[in-house]
Amino acid sequence: MRKIQKAVIPAAGLGTRFLPATKATPKEMLPVVDKPAIQYVVEEAAAAGLSDVLMITGRNKRALEDHFDRNYELESALTRKGDAERLVRVQESSDLATMHYVRQGDPRGLGHAVLCAEPHVGDEPFAVLLGDDLIDPRDPLLARMTEVQEREGGSVVALMEVAPEQSHLYGCAAVEATPDSDIVRVTGLVEKPEPGDAPSNLAVIGRYVLDPAVFAVLRETGPGRGGEIQLTDALQQLAADEKLGGPVHGVVFRGRRYDTGDRGDYLRAIVRLACEREDLGPGFRTWLRAYVAAEL
Repeated sequence: MRKIQKAVIPAAGLGTRFLPATKATPKEMLPVVDKPAIQYVVEEAAAAGLSDVLMITGRNKRALEDHFDRNYELESALTRKGDAERLVRVQESSDLATMHYVRQGDPRGLGHAVLCAEPHVGDEPFAVLLGDDLIDPRDPLLARMTEVQEREGGSVVALMEVAPEQSHLYGCAAVEATPDSDIVRVTGLVEKPEPGDAPSNLAVIGRYVLDPAVFAVLRETGPGRGGEIQLTDALQQLAADEKLGGPVHGVVFRGRRYDTGDRGDYLRAIVRLACEREDLGPGFRTWLRAYVAAEL
């Protein structure tokens, strides 16, 4: 199997849940402590050895390109001030990976966004990382997924156990056990099932490693739930017929995940990450304890 080198990050959404903050600022650029959310995602790809990153963008997303580009004026100003610490932090984002960008002119869903990557990806297996899910670097999910894909072929999805009442928020998988405790064989997928109709409590979270055969399936996949082309529907076809592009496996993730998909989860992610920072954590935790005690 080929070693996976390319990552695709869909980032064309309008971010309507965060209006008015996202009226002129991409939601991916909203800060999580002191870095934009999208930088955590690119760092994760780079840490897994994926040195080639394609970002699927849309209108008003130029800030994403600027963030991962060099800013010589700012770097020069920091150099003159002798601020080496901030200079290193500014340069980190432009040194992470080789970045590429393509616009999704017609926002028709995640499946369509992935299809926009076909000219860049070609016939290689590749990873897809969604920006709403931040995975703690101490829990290398993506590296495990690429390992499984390189060994088994086909496609691999990240799965996480959720409460039954939350299953309607996710795509849920029907699975079979394998000899590895953290790996299952996916036999079916349902996008956001109605309560009580989920095939299991294993929900798909925002990490995928895909066989390029998914492109041919996506081209023939019509609009699904929400009137959009759903990646879940294409993966369901691959799981049902291995002749289309190999098996579909799932890696069951039990590590630390920070959800920035809505305002409440975004705030909780900031608090959790701030508490775990060596430079901010001690003082912030002290303040947080006092604040909670006073409020309760």
